[in-house]
Amino acid sequence: MRQLLIGIIGYGRIGAEHARWISRSAGGRVACVADPTAPRREIARRDGFESTPSVQQLLDRGDLDAVLVASPTSMHLEHARAALAAKKHVMVEKPIALDARGADELRTLAAAESRVLSVFHNRRWDVDFLTVCRAVREGAFGKLINVESRLGQWSSCVGPAAREFRPNWRNEASFGGGGLYDWGSHFVDQMLLLMQPAKPQTVFGQLRGNVWTADCDDLARVCINFDSGAVGLVEINTTTTRPLPRWHVDGTAGSADAPFSLTFDTRAWAQFTFVSSDGASRRLDPAPPGLDEVAIWDQFVRACRGECAPAVTIESVLPTMALLDAARESSRSGVAVRLDQQSS
Repeated sequence: MRQLLIGIIGYGRIGAEHARWISRSAGGRVACVADPTAPRREIARRDGFESTPSVQQLLDRGDLDAVLVASPTSMHLEHARAALAAKKHVMVEKPIALDARGADELRTLAAAESRVLSVFHNRRWDVDFLTVCRAVREGAFGKLINVESRLGQWSSCVGPAAREFRPNWRNEASFGGGGLYDWGSHFVDQMLLLMQPAKPQTVFGQLRGNVWTADCDDLARVCINFDSGAVGLVEINTTTTRPLPRWHVDGTAGSADAPFSLTFDTRAWAQFTFVSSDGASRRLDPAPPGLDEVAIWDQFVRACRGECAPAVTIESVLPTMALLDAARESSRSGVAVRLDQQSS
């Protein structure tokens, strides 16, 4: 069976990482790269791929089946829209767009063009997340009261960005920078999945730029009230020298913490210590591994061939985008936002 030929828009750090994952997948192969920065195009050529400065030139290739959009966040909508209009299947790095309206536009366009559209929310399969999900589903916590999901460090999120293209873009609002769009989009997505079937009702957001940025957030705090009575808190704080636990969970049957890891080691994050309401302490068993990045690409290839759905459907991402919108609106207004009463 012919390999699925994939083009990559944006060959920064994450675009190059995707190329390595795709190279290990069963049915996909990177054919070409579009990037406006000459040094990144040279890296792509050294990696064995054709490269061009022109996104349109990449999309005009008749042999391409699919496109990965790995450009800066503010460009996701434009590039994904163009790829779908060119009748390519599309994988978009998270978040899919700057807001829910853009995400829904892409959903509609993908349906009209009969193309697969997916978002790379790979952290739905992190072992720490799967571990807490399993404990909740098995009733270890009883009725959930409070779930706190945090990332803390004294370091800008700029660190991993490619140096050849505007290395500070992840701290610039015009490029879709800030902690809420970065780690926050993953953690909000996890929170919604963890709390199911409970639905979010109101959101209070605090987005502040204190140290690393002047126009977006290096401290993002999102408090979510669910219709079950539980409260969820997502916090991305790159301005702390004393990080709090990665997870803290309270329920009527007990509570658990998972440690922070400055190296973002999900295996360390999965080391939950549970203390029951009667004072007994034990370690939660880590969940079995979930999909890794190569497996997510394998499933995307199969979806493009009509064999299954992608690992992350666009429909499953729309609630996450609505909640991110509500958090930004709440931070602007200073009041909690009802999810059924958001401004258009």
